[in-house]
Amino acid sequence: MSLAVLGATGSIGRSTLDVVARHADRFKLFALTAHRSAERLLELCRAHHPHYAVLSGIGADAALERRFAEAGSELLFGAPALDQVVAHDRCTAVMAGIVGAAGLASTLAAVRAGKRVLLANKEALVMAGSLVMQAARDSGALLLPVDSEHNAVFQCFSEKKSIRKIVLTASGGPFRQTSPEKLSGVTPEQACAHPNWVMGRKISVDSATMMNKGLEVIEARWLFDLAPEAIEVVIHPQSIVHSMVEYLDGSVIAQLSNPDMRVPAIKNLSFEEPDLARFPCLELAYAALRAGRSAPTLLNAANEIAVEAFLAGRLGFTGIARVIGETMDELPTGPVGALAEVLAADGKARATAAALVMAQAA
Repeated sequence: MSLAVLGATGSIGRSTLDVVARHADRFKLFALTAHRSAERLLELCRAHHPHYAVLSGIGADAALERRFAEAGSELLFGAPALDQVVAHDRCTAVMAGIVGAAGLASTLAAVRAGKRVLLANKEALVMAGSLVMQAARDSGALLLPVDSEHNAVFQCFSEKKSIRKIVLTASGGPFRQTSPEKLSGVTPEQACAHPNWVMGRKISVDSATMMNKGLEVIEARWLFDLAPEAIEVVIHPQSIVHSMVEYLDGSVIAQLSNPDMRVPAIKNLSFEEPDLARFPCLELAYAALRAGRSAPTLLNAANEIAVEAFLAGRLGFTGIARVIGETMDELPTGPVGALAEVLAADGKARATAAALVMAQAA
């Protein structure tokens, strides 16, 4: 398998490269990409020797080209280079590990090229689920979810007609037992202190608000072609059961593993319904899924702006859900049948959310 790793310097990318290094007989690295982290990408190229390297957020730089050439990799610049490497004839599989809306275009390019797409970028399906899935049907691309929850469902899934619902589990994050009235004073450091996982700051905040689980609900709708009411979320503090599939006969198949991804030692397991007063972002995600059209795109864009503002100290923790909800209320939904329509909705939502953040700070 000749693999392109999009977002090679992030946590998903580093984990992927660890797997590749352990199975060099099965995987060959075709391309590694990063946004602007030139030195970190160069270190990876020296270690793994991909044919191509891409810095999508940097313009052409002859000195950098020479340094990467010395490491044995041809360096390309700019976002269009991402589309170039994923569509290349020598690339057979793509790890879509770029976080957020920034990963949509390259993920869609890989799908349109008919590649095996290892999907870690949930926002591609949140923003443009119908577009991505239609492209996969047209090209014959294979979408394989690598997020623990969706991969767990994928492993448990049988014929769709025999399934009643799927259940995605959530740890509840650092505020599972915090009363809603105390959340307004939460700091970024507290929000990023996840009890079970070590993650990037943005996804840690999404976990603390449970927006991450809301985005996963929308992703699951497209991956498994299920109605919103057939996708349930439960809080499972131990993070051992990653997902469950319930069948029409009442039986349930669950996928279990320890949070450190080693073979689990089974212990007490508990489950509880999420408190929507504590986690309004989860309710907003379900509302966006039911509304359809561009509503999930608006949701994701507003969340990215609100979380960025919270991490920068310009918005309170409870203001995240408020900005998202007000953005969705203010903007009408539209069609998302083309990438240009998705990006236009994304841009409007970002501008609206940014204005709301400024208004709350005033």
